[in-house]
Amino acid sequence: MRTARTWAVALTGVDGHLVEIEADVSNQTPGFKIVGLPDKALGEAAQRVHNAVTNADLELTRRRLTVNLSPASLPKHGSGFDLGIAISAVATGGVLDPASIARTVHIGELGLDGRVRPVPGVLPAVFAAARAGFEHVIVPHANEAEARLVPGMHVRAATTLAEVAMWHGADIAVADVEPVAGAARQVSEAEQLDLADVVGQEEAVDALIVAAAGGHHILMSGPPGAGKTMLARRLPGILPPLTEEAALEVASIRSLSGAAVNVLDDLPPLEAPHHSASMAALVGGGSRAARPGAIVRAHRGVLLLDEAAEFSRAALDALRQPLESGSIEIDRAGFHVRFPARFQLALAMNPCPCGNYGVRGAECICPPMAIRRYSARLSGPLRDRIDIDLQVARVAASRATSAERSSVTTMTARGRVLAARERAAERWADTPWSVNADVAGAWLRQGDHRLPLEVRGPLDRALERGQLTLRGYDRVLRLAWTMADLTGVDVPGRDELGRALFLKRGLIA
Repeated sequence: MRTARTWAVALTGVDGHLVEIEADVSNQTPGFKIVGLPDKALGEAAQRVHNAVTNADLELTRRRLTVNLSPASLPKHGSGFDLGIAISAVATGGVLDPASIARTVHIGELGLDGRVRPVPGVLPAVFAAARAGFEHVIVPHANEAEARLVPGMHVRAATTLAEVAMWHGADIAVADVEPVAGAARQVSEAEQLDLADVVGQEEAVDALIVAAAGGHHILMSGPPGAGKTMLARRLPGILPPLTEEAALEVASIRSLSGAAVNVLDDLPPLEAPHHSASMAALVGGGSRAARPGAIVRAHRGVLLLDEAAEFSRAALDALRQPLESGSIEIDRAGFHVRFPARFQLALAMNPCPCGNYGVRGAECICPPMAIRRYSARLSGPLRDRIDIDLQVARVAASRATSAERSSVTTMTARGRVLAARERAAERWADTPWSVNADVAGAWLRQGDHRLPLEVRGPLDRALERGQLTLRGYDRVLRLAWTMADLTGVDVPGRDELGRALFLKRGLIA
């Protein structure tokens, strides 16, 4: 046999593309060449494969060996092709079953000792193989659990290259070696947090429940120690559990980011990048390969920007387009990637650089210009995309030192949120939307769900006076419908609309 073929997967974002690995032996000058637009890490696979094959007691041809990754025009990156390259290269010697390797997808990096090492992105890669009609896949031992999350796939977990060669018919002894371990799963902080720990912030807790019930973005402004971060970190815990489809999306992104994926977690993710994060760290990027940013890792969950005014203006404004579209597109010279990025935004910031502006009994040392500049770090267009603008005050000492706990627990709040979401899903059953925050404004302003004039009068006047933009007008309507869902009424009234106006920008109906 001079030519052997098997399969691997190239990832572009969360999308996988099947790659045919062809190994061919010729009578040219001896060597090992990989072609097909590989990156630096993939180009170095020749040496890893050569040493791994030797240490697995297998043989490579001493003639010219060329490995082609097809389609050749598709950029390929990473070390996940090592296993497929090694198997196709060894198969040119006739020691492996060609039919067996041709129907199998191979994913994994090789160590010099022949062990198979884990790689990121196994879950979306196996999904791509399943969609392409493959039923057999071999993955590293450490990635077995996430590969088995794909239904209908026959998954084999490999410890060494020799073991894989034996499965394909090689007459070889397989040594008993310790498999390479993967990353340990980290317990989400949101699993351990409860709203009952929040004392004396009833209005803020109510606003948080409204945000969760309708999928609304929220901005909390107040002095240090008011509990803004404490509240925001409890938002994922009161969100509805992820559906199986959403959980698979989240798990695929986690796998692509290199995190451990052992089970499908139904808890929405929480991402809280540091305020020094760059625009690329937030939205994603990369020169050779696209890497998911914080907004992608927060897909179907919450993106918390604590000390929001300390983020760079460019990084904050980069969020505007994903907030509207629910996705982020990254264009580079060699690739175009689209990541899903439908997240809830939670912002927390101080009122001024020193944090004491407007605080009773405290002295603010910031000049007026510094206060205005600090507030202006959140641009008007970004603020316009925020549904809830909440002022949070410090808790009185008498309540902070008391032994009382809030009557609103995470469990009771989640129950209210689930009931409100069910009402919204039933109302929007014949539309593309299921939560109020996603409903198109035209449906609420002009369609069958248009509110009577006597109800929306205060909102119309706020728009005419320039206190709201049309986008803000639509967001108040969405908030009002969420209020109605929480209170159990069929149509928002003046009370629900007035509360929505107040939460949007402190406007009094």
